Parts: sequence; C-alpha cells; structure tokens
Amino acid sequence: MSPKRLPRRLRHGEEASLVEHLGELRARLLISLGALAVGFVVGFIFHEQLIEWLSRPLPRDVKLVTLGVTEPFFTAIKVSFYAAFALALPVLLFQLWSFLAPAMEENSQRVIAVFVLFSTVLFSGGLAFAYYIALPRAVTFLTNFDAELYDEQIRANYYFSFVSLTLLAISLVFELPIFILALVRLRVLTADKLRNNRRIGYICVLSLAVLLPTVDPVSLAFEAVPLLLLYEGSIWLSTFMERRWERAGLVEAVDTEF
Repeated sequence: MSPKRLPRRLRHGEEASLVEHLGELRARLLISLGALAVGFVVGFIFHEQLIEWLSRPLPRDVKLVTLGVTEPFFTAIKVSFYAAFALALPVLLFQLWSFLAPAMEENSQRVIAVFVLFSTVLFSGGLAFAYYIALPRAVTFLTNFDAELYDEQIRANYYFSFVSLTLLAISLVFELPIFILALVRLRVLTADKLRNNRRIGYICVLSLAVLLPTVDPVSLAFEAVPLLLLYEGSIWLSTFMERRWERAGLVEAVDTEF
C-alpha cells in the first residue's frame, strides 16, 4: 500500500463524516489483515524451524506421530497462523490505537502510545517466560505422568495446539498490568481499591492462572508466581500513574470505598 493510500489518523476534535470513519476503519482492517497475511507467509516459510523450536520442550525419548495423510500439512498451517498473530501483534495494536486516538486528547494519546509499546514488551516477556520456564516443566510432568502404564505416543496436531495455545495464553495474561491500568484510567478501579483489596485480587489472579491451558500443579506454580508479581507491580504503577493523571487534570477525584 502506497504512503498516499495509508489511512490518515484524525486529530482530536477533528470532524469527519460517517463515511470517512467507515473508510478509515476499512483501511485499517485491510492493513491488519495484510500484516497477518505477511506474518502467515513468513511463518509458513519457516514452519519447519518453528516446529523444531516448539518440539524442544519434549523429552528426548518422546517422538511425535501423525495419524492422517493431511495432518502434517494442516499442522504446518496451524503453527504458521499462531506465528502470524505473534508477528503482526505490534501492527494490530498500532492500527487499533490509531483508530481510537482521535477520540482522546493529545496528552492521552501519548499515554496510550506508551501503553501500546509497553504491551508489546509484556507480550514478548510472557512468550519468553512461557517457552523457557513454564512449558518445559509442564511438558515433562505431563509426559512422565503414569508413564509406566502407557506406550506413550504423542499426536503432533494435539501437541502443537497445546503448545501454541499455552504460549499465546500466557503471553496475553502477561498483559495484566495494561488491563489494570486501563481500568484505573477509566476510574472503574483506583490504586486505593487495589491496595485495600489485595486478597480478592490475589484470588482472581490465581483463578486466572488455573484457567490457563497448562493444568498440572508444577506449571501452575510457575505461572502463579509471576502473575502475582505483575499484579503487585500493577498496584504500584497504578499509584504512580494515578498521581500523574490527577496532577495533569486528566481524572477527577472519586470515592475510594469499595
């Protein structure tokens, strides 16, 4: 797409017709789909390396098997799709921010731009944590559980679905600080509420960890600890940002009773 045809981000308060808004939305959706398509092509070109990379958490004596003529091809498609989402995430977030930014004041737009960058960093950190720490221990525990009772053969399609969803889910859960900051910015929550209701927050975070694809107690422990740390860090970050927003006159004082 040429630079002249790229959608122009409207300024705050700039009037535009419904047709212009729909045209901008269409253009940004096309850019997002294009980014996913490019990511998919890149992922499919390197799908062998991706499959090898995803297979490394398996114990050395465990081999993957396929049970159908089309399974190897559709497994490559599935892995490439998950890779496309991860590669295109910065573009998707930027397009979403660019479309919503005109509804906000310029200083709020700068804050949201920082949030987009911060969310990308958190997603990358969650991906690294899931792959190098949580996933190997989860796979080892699950493949060795009652191993003496079974002639264990792992189906490739199921394994890569499990691994991909686990990596994606943990990476998205690492966006917890962004979600909490958004609620604080919208005044749904306040830093005082978060501090005064830590126990409820911890229960919610632990429940979130239980809902992740990895169901074994080993991976649950490794997932719960960083999530609790992220939640605690979100409280301190919310306190800091809330004070800045109040000094800048971006939020109004509210009752802090829960």
